Amino acid sequence: MPPLTILYAEANTVLMLNVTEMLEDEGWRVDACSEGSTARAKIESDTEYDLLLLDSELPEVNGLELVRVARRLIHRRYTPIILLSTTEMRREARRAGVNLFLKKTENIYAIVEAVLKLSGRS
Repeated sequence: MPPLTILYAEANTVLMLNVTEMLEDEGWRVDACSEGSTARAKIESDTEYDLLLLDSELPEVNGLELVRVARRLIHRRYTPIILLSTTEMRREARRAGVNLFLKKTENIYAIVEAVLKLSGRS
């Protein structure tokens, strides 16, 4: 199987580096960014991503809006999306179209397992 390609948008630089390393240790490609506007441009591009991993608290364009943007695009409509947040927003995340919501402080190490599950590789 070819390696997964993941778009990861995260405002917290330290967390972004740690999670990126965890994902890359699995042999996956990670396209990481720290601003919502950059993530939006990548989502709207023709770049193929197997999964979107989005922070809800991004500057400029928040994670919920990025989910809504992705779900309006034909080429992203069925791309699995995980939304990460320090606040409980599971209901809003589901309404926006996420496949999985994870609280950052509690579930950060569950990301690899979640990616495997959503990509059908578990």
